[in-house]
Amino acid sequence: MKVLAVLAVVAVVVGALVILFASAPDGEGEVSGELIGSEAPGIQSATTTGEAFDLADTRGSWTLVNFFATWCPPCVAEHPELVVFSERNADSVEVISVAFDEPPEVIEEFFAEHGGDWPVLAEDTGGIVLDFGVIKLPESFLITPDGVVVKKLAGGVTADGLESLVAEYESTGQLESQ
Repeated sequence: MKVLAVLAVVAVVVGALVILFASAPDGEGEVSGELIGSEAPGIQSATTTGEAFDLADTRGSWTLVNFFATWCPPCVAEHPELVVFSERNADSVEVISVAFDEPPEVIEEFFAEHGGDWPVLAEDTGGIVLDFGVIKLPESFLITPDGVVVKKLAGGVTADGLESLVAEYESTGQLESQ
C-alpha cells in the first residue's frame, strides 16, 4: 500500500514538473484549438467559496476562462494582468479561473495575497481541463457574449492584449489569427 502511495506522489510531482517546464516562459502565445469557433464546453461546478457556478450564466458578457496553478511561475506572473483586465472591464467581462489540482485553501490564500475577485473552481476540475483540451499552464480561452470560443491563449496574457482581442472581434466579428 505504501508503494502505491509513493508512486502516486511521484506521478503527481512528475506531472507537475512536466506542465511547469512545458509552459511557455512569457508573453501571449496563440495556439490552435479544436474549440475555436465552437460553443464553449459547459462548466458546472462549485467555487472555492462553495457557491454554485455555471458557465451558461456568463452569457451576455465576454468571458475569459483561465487555467492556472499557484506553483506555476508563468501563471503567477500573468495574474496581475488578469486582475487589471477584470477591474478595467468589470461591466462587460467575466473572468473565471480553473485551478489545476490544488486545494481550495491554497487558492483562497493565493487570491487574498495577489488580488482578483472572480469565481475560482478548484475541486474536481479534471473534466473541465479535458473538455477544454488544456495542454500546459497557463492557458486561457476567450469566449464571446453568445458563448463561442474565439481564442485560445497559452503562456500568459496581458490586460492590453486581451482588450485588443475583444475590440478586434467587436469591430470585425472575427480575429485575424482565428
